[in-house]
Amino acid sequence: MEREKKLGILVGAGSYFIWGILPMYWKLAGEIDAIEILAHRMIWSFVFMVILIGIFGKRNSVMAELRQISRQPKTLFAITAATLLISVNWFLFIFSVNGNHILSASLGYYINPLVNVVFAMLLLKERLRASETIAVLIAAIGVILLSISQGAIPWTAISLAITFSLYGLIKKTVKVNTWTGLTVETMLLTPLALIYLLFFAEHAFMGYGASLNAVAIGGGLVTVVPLLLFSSAAKQISYIMLGFLQYLAPTLMLIVAVFVYGETLTAFEWISFLSIWIALIIYTTSNIVFAKRQKRIAQYKMNANHSV
Repeated sequence: MEREKKLGILVGAGSYFIWGILPMYWKLAGEIDAIEILAHRMIWSFVFMVILIGIFGKRNSVMAELRQISRQPKTLFAITAATLLISVNWFLFIFSVNGNHILSASLGYYINPLVNVVFAMLLLKERLRASETIAVLIAAIGVILLSISQGAIPWTAISLAITFSLYGLIKKTVKVNTWTGLTVETMLLTPLALIYLLFFAEHAFMGYGASLNAVAIGGGLVTVVPLLLFSSAAKQISYIMLGFLQYLAPTLMLIVAVFVYGETLTAFEWISFLSIWIALIIYTTSNIVFAKRQKRIAQYKMNANHSV
């Protein structure tokens, strides 16, 4: 169990690391309209899912589960809801990056863990320890300060947080294999994306030139790899832990926005981000100490049982 949790943390951190540096990839597609990027992302994600299923020998298990899902309306509805949520999230993210608002995207993913905590407590009945409660409150103060510094309610950031948090909640609670779930999600989106690109898009399908075409196709791979990692982590670790791991992604986005693309932060905004990082340190330290304490207790009980 402990080994599975550690693996889940590593896998989750890997997904958030990729998402954190992803703005640099989408900047390469800056000449492509955000909706067209989204459509290509849907199509090529499905293509790469099919390829990866073949490479890793998942075809039989995925096909068997697909037949089972087709007889379970509630599961199919949940996957469809997850598909719509992640589609909206993708569009908002691409729109923010291509509009030179990476910091807004970063804020959205800083808010997301707080939303995760709310959902985890209300819907999954997970509970916070005292130190974790303090961390959440400090992080909430940081997010509020960031919102005040922008002078308006950051609707894009809030929408990014809520859509991805709800998506993660569905991925954690729906009993569907990671490979099957992502295959269904991308498969549901592909026909709509193809219709849009063939009949309504400004550019012809794959008519951007070699370099932009390569970016459009590669968008499928950089989409499915972190989603596979995230979906796997969501089933192995607590939803609150998954939420706090996510601070890795917006922190990397912040670094990319400021040091690569020259977006600026005020002193007030730096203080806001600092409070969020302090919250992350408190939360992480709390979990490490708690895990060590639980391990010692388990070892003590095992030794006591052996002595009896």
